[in-house]
Parts: sequence; C-alpha cells; structure tokens
Amino acid sequence: MKLPFAGRLLAIAVLSSLSLAMPLSQAVAEEKPKVALVMKSLANEFFLTMEDGAKAYQKEHAGEFDLVSNGIKDETDSGNQIRIVEQMIVSGVNALVIAPADSKALVPVVKKAMDAGITVVNIDNRLDPDVLKSKHLSVPFVGPDNRKGARLVGEYLAKKLKAGDEVGIIEGVSTTTNAQQRTAGFKDAMEAAQVKIVSLQSGDWEIAKGNAVAASMLNAHPEIKALLAGNDSMALGAVSAVRAAGKTGQVQVVGYDNINAIKPMLNDGRVLATADQYAAKQAVFGIEAALKMLKGEKPEVDADNVIQTPVELVTKQ
Repeated sequence: MKLPFAGRLLAIAVLSSLSLAMPLSQAVAEEKPKVALVMKSLANEFFLTMEDGAKAYQKEHAGEFDLVSNGIKDETDSGNQIRIVEQMIVSGVNALVIAPADSKALVPVVKKAMDAGITVVNIDNRLDPDVLKSKHLSVPFVGPDNRKGARLVGEYLAKKLKAGDEVGIIEGVSTTTNAQQRTAGFKDAMEAAQVKIVSLQSGDWEIAKGNAVAASMLNAHPEIKALLAGNDSMALGAVSAVRAAGKTGQVQVVGYDNINAIKPMLNDGRVLATADQYAAKQAVFGIEAALKMLKGEKPEVDADNVIQTPVELVTKQ
C-alpha cells in the first residue's frame, strides 16, 4: 500500500531521527572521563615533575581518559587554588586529583566538588581527616608516610652529629599535614639521638623564604651544626645561607623530595641527604585510583583510607 504524501514525510522524519539518535547515544556511552589534576606551586620542581608524569601517563592511555592540569604560583595561595577547583567544577570534570595547599582550607571546595558528583582523590598533602569527618566526607589519600621519610633523613644526619649538638628545622607551610608530619619525623630522629632542636620556623616550602629563615637561624644560633629542611626548595635556600655565612662544610643541610636541582649538591656534599617520594608516580597513582572509582570499583586503601606510596632515603651517589 502506498502511503499518502504526508504519511511518507512522517515516516522519513521518524527514520531520520532514529538514525541520528543511535550514534549520539553510542557517543555518549563511549565518552572519556575528564580528570583534573590540581597541584600546589608549579614554581616548585617537584610539582612540575608530578605534572610531567601525569601527562606522560595520559599519553600512554589516551583512549581511557582526558587530563587537564593546573597549579598555583605561590605555595601559600590556597585562595587561588580554591578558585581553580571551582573552575574545574564548572567545566564539568568527572574526577579531581588534588594536592591541597592547605589541609583544612580546601575541604569546603572539595565538598562542593563531591556534591556536584565529582570523584575526588587526595595526593601529596593530606586533607585534614577530622575536618573531612565533620563534613561527612570520605576522600582516599594517595601518598607516602611523610613522618617515616623525614625520620630516615634525620637518622642519617644523626650519624654525623653527637649528643648535645644544636640543629634547626625549616618547616613547610605549617597548616599542611605533610609539613607537620615531616617535622615530627625530624624530631623523632633528633630526640632519639639526643640532639637539641634550637629553632623551628616555617619556610613556606619556598627557596627565598627558606634562605631567609636559615640565615636567621645561623645568626641567632651560631653553634648550629645542621639545618633540616622540609623540602628540597627550602634546602636550596639553606645551602645559600650556609655559604653566605661562611659555614660550608661546618653546617650540614638535609632536605626532602629528591628534585633534580638537589642532586649535584648531594654529590659534592653541600646537601647530606634527602628523601625520594617519586613525584611522577604519585600523580599516576592518584589518577589510577580516580579512574577505578569512576568505574564503581573501590581502590585498595588501608584502614585509614590511605594508599601508601614509596619513600626512600637518598644520599650521595
């Protein structure tokens, strides 16, 4: 039976809509998740290495997810990092892998992201567990045991000191969990060796501030035998302060992170030791956990909701 003209038009329209709808639904089903990596200061070599590792991993797995990365210029600029996360929420990312500049200040925007249906994984610096709990949030943390890593560095330094010697600790941003844990690890090692900590000040993770703090400590405590820096950027600043004070070879410097800039100093003795927490791999571990969660799978966390990553002592090669 031949359809009237109007009927033929209707049939063609229905068939056309069906042919268009099928590939569209298939495209939606196959849409790759978008993962946002938000870091702290990209002026810090550690986070540039982290970003490079994440980009290399995405390139190897280009068919599995898209990656967008960003970071702040100043280690203490938590306000700008909050704005970056808010931008990621608006852009509709599926997952957020974040190294927070502040362990407490970033929790509200993390909640905002999770309320928007975004999967969140915490790396490098742990969000404050008590604040997360107060917001009824569960966010897995991917990273090393910072206290253990700093203790390893401190114990190696202690072999070069004797009981009663004076040292100073240059801490990272004091409101961050990893800074607190590294300071605790340094203290563990110094107290076990009966070494006296005469000064503890924040260098905000940065070279210039680390230099200023180290210079102040050396001036106020001329008998200091070592400076323990919570990251290698501050250790670089401490090395310059030691040189300026004419105490190269007399005051030991240790750090944490094993960035490339510190390696020549390990080899010539300007820096005694550091800890490698594998920046490139840490971001990848976080991305892998996020992708697993997006598939509805649970990452392998311990009882404290932590995925432990390696940390190792590094000394002269």
